[in-house]
Amino acid sequence: MKTNAIYRSLAIAMLAVVIDACAPQLVVKEAGTVIPDQFSGNIDTLNAANINWKDYFKDQHLVALIDTALFNNQELNIFLQEMEVSRNEVKARKGEILPAVDLRAGAGVEKSGHYTRNGVVEENHEIKEGKEFPEPLGDFMIGAQATWEVDVWRKLRNSKKAAYTRYLSSVEGRNLMRTNLIAEIANSYFELLALDNQLDIVKQNIEIQENALKIVRLQKLSGRVTELAVRRFEAEVFDTKSIQFEIQQEIIETENKINFLLGRYPQSIVRDSDGFVNIIPDSIQAGIPSQLLKNRPDIRQAELELMAARLDIDVARANFYPTVGISAGIGYQAFNPKYLLNTPTSLTYSLFGDIVAPLVNRNAIKAIYFNANAKQIQAVYNYEQTVLNAYIEVANQLSNINNLQNSYDLKLQRVQALNESIVISNNLFRSARADYMEVMLTQRDALESRFELIETKMEQMHAWINVYRALGGGWQ
Repeated sequence: MKTNAIYRSLAIAMLAVVIDACAPQLVVKEAGTVIPDQFSGNIDTLNAANINWKDYFKDQHLVALIDTALFNNQELNIFLQEMEVSRNEVKARKGEILPAVDLRAGAGVEKSGHYTRNGVVEENHEIKEGKEFPEPLGDFMIGAQATWEVDVWRKLRNSKKAAYTRYLSSVEGRNLMRTNLIAEIANSYFELLALDNQLDIVKQNIEIQENALKIVRLQKLSGRVTELAVRRFEAEVFDTKSIQFEIQQEIIETENKINFLLGRYPQSIVRDSDGFVNIIPDSIQAGIPSQLLKNRPDIRQAELELMAARLDIDVARANFYPTVGISAGIGYQAFNPKYLLNTPTSLTYSLFGDIVAPLVNRNAIKAIYFNANAKQIQAVYNYEQTVLNAYIEVANQLSNINNLQNSYDLKLQRVQALNESIVISNNLFRSARADYMEVMLTQRDALESRFELIETKMEQMHAWINVYRALGGGWQ
C-alpha cells in the first residue's frame, strides 16, 4: 500500500512538471522604488501629515462642517458600500477553499418497458419471496452530498489572498476619499470667506464712488466739469454695483457646493469672515519623501493593487495544473417511503475522487494568464506614476507657498499705495488739479488691487490646505 501511494505521488508530481513546462514563461515586472531623499533641501523628518485634521484646522466652524460631511457625504457612503462588497468577496473566496455540503431530498417514479434491460430485470426478479417489482417503481431519497476541490496548487488560497488585498486597497481608497473631501470643504470654506471680504470691499467702494459722484454733480453745476464726467462716474458706479450681485451669486453657489458635500439641502453656512486677510497659515513641516509611501492613501492603494495583481498571476498559472476534486454522499434511498429510513438496508453512500487537467485547446487559459501578466505590469506603472505624482504635488505646493507669500507682501504694499492715491486724487480733483479720469482710474485700480489681495490670500489658504492633502494628511 505504501509503495502504491509513493507511485501515485510521483505520477502526480511528474504530471505537474510536464504541465508546468507547457505553461508560458512570463517576466514579472518589478516596481521602481527610487525616490529623492528630500524636498528642495528640506531634511526635517517632522511631517504635517501626522497632525489630525481637527488640530490642523483651527476654525471651529470649518471643523463642524467637515465633521458633518464625514458622516453625511453620499459619495463617501457609496464608497463604504463598495468596501462592503470587497469584504464579502473575501468571504466568498474563503468559502471556495472549504468543502461544500448540501442536503438533498427527492422523490420520483419510473416505468421501464418490458423489452428493455431494466424491464427484463424487474420481470424476472422478485423483491421478496412472492412479491414482484411494483409498477411503476418509486424512488425516494434523502441525504447529504459533499464536494471539495483540493487546493494542491494554492490557487484558491491565492485567490482569497488577492481578494483580501483588494479589500485593504478599498480601505485606502476610503482614506483617500476622506482626505480629498476634507481638502475640498476647506478650500470651499476659505473661498467663501474671500467672497465675503470681496463683497465688503465692493460695498465700501460703491460708497466712495457715490460720494465722488455727488462731488462731480456739484462741480458740473458750477461749470467746472461737463455732463460727460457725470455720466462716466455714473457708469462706474453702475459697473461696481453689478459686481456686487455677481459676488452675491458666487456666494450662494459656494454655499450650496459646501451643502452638497455635507449631504444636505441649501442653507446658510455659519462662518466668521472678519480678519480673513490677516490669517497667517501655520508653517508646514514636509518631512522626507519616503514618508509619502506610508502617509499617502493613493500610494498605499496602488501598492496593494500591485500585490493583488501578482497574486492573480499565480492564480492564472494554477489553471494549467490538474484540478483534484473529491465528492462524497450519504443518505437513505428506497422504492417505498416505509422502507426509506431502514438501517442499514436502505443506507446508501458514495465516495469519488478525480483529477482533471487541461490538455487540448488551452487558448482560454493562456489568455487569462497573459491578461493577468499585463494587468500586473499595468499596476507597476500605476504605482510608479502615483509615487511620482505625489512627490511633484508636494514640491509644487511647497514652492507655491513661498511664492504666494512674496506675492502677497508686494500686493499689500500696492493696496496701501493705491488707498493713499485715492485720497490724493480726490483732493486734487476738488482743487481742479486733476481731472475726473484720474480719479476714476485710481478708484478702479484700488478696487482691483484689493480684490487681488483677497484672491492671493485665498490662494495661500488653498496652498496650505493642498500641501497637507499632498503629504497624506486628513485621513487619520
